[in-house]
Amino acid sequence: MHSLYSFLVGPMVWVSLLILVFGLIGKFIYLTNMAKKRDPWVFNYLQLKYALRSIFVWLIPFATLNMRRNPVMTVVTFAFHICLILVPIFALAHVIKWEEAWGFSWWTLPETAAIIMSFIVLGGLVFFAARRIKLPEVRYVTRPQDFLILVVVALPYLTGILAYYQIFDYQTMIILHILSGHLMLIAIPFTWLSHLLLFPMARAYVGSEFQGVRNVKDW
Repeated sequence: MHSLYSFLVGPMVWVSLLILVFGLIGKFIYLTNMAKKRDPWVFNYLQLKYALRSIFVWLIPFATLNMRRNPVMTVVTFAFHICLILVPIFALAHVIKWEEAWGFSWWTLPETAAIIMSFIVLGGLVFFAARRIKLPEVRYVTRPQDFLILVVVALPYLTGILAYYQIFDYQTMIILHILSGHLMLIAIPFTWLSHLLLFPMARAYVGSEFQGVRNVKDW
């Protein structure tokens, strides 16, 4: 068990990060080339100021018409993504491991706050799953693997909570927590989790077209 733990917090970290980074770079190149083939003029009207303006506005809660029309979805989405990102970066145990490996650290979340935020992530995933089941327009485009990805995202947070409260065997939960974290990182470039890359690309395209060509807002 100790040797497996050492591997997961050592070499496997590099494997996961390399797959994440180069997978996203490869996806960016692939999508860029595909966009150019389908619309040879797509890059002619891309403008940085319109792209950045669109990205910035869509990162502000209730700044767009669609967000205001769907307040529950907006609140859940923003709360979910904020907690999803902040917990792995600022969780105390994660920062300690980073300090042990690299010799420096940063501000950490109080443990209670990290646990509450982990529950918010799990609650958001339940909401998204229910939405895929309940709403016909979403259910129509939902595939079985979409639910699998929700499970992949849930596992690091669920196992982290179980390990924190020492529910079941602690060492087993820690191993599962680390394994599921690696799985989620590796899955990002190859699933719709890559929208962390697709979001700015889409907003750059739509923002430039609407504001620069049609002279209307895209929000």
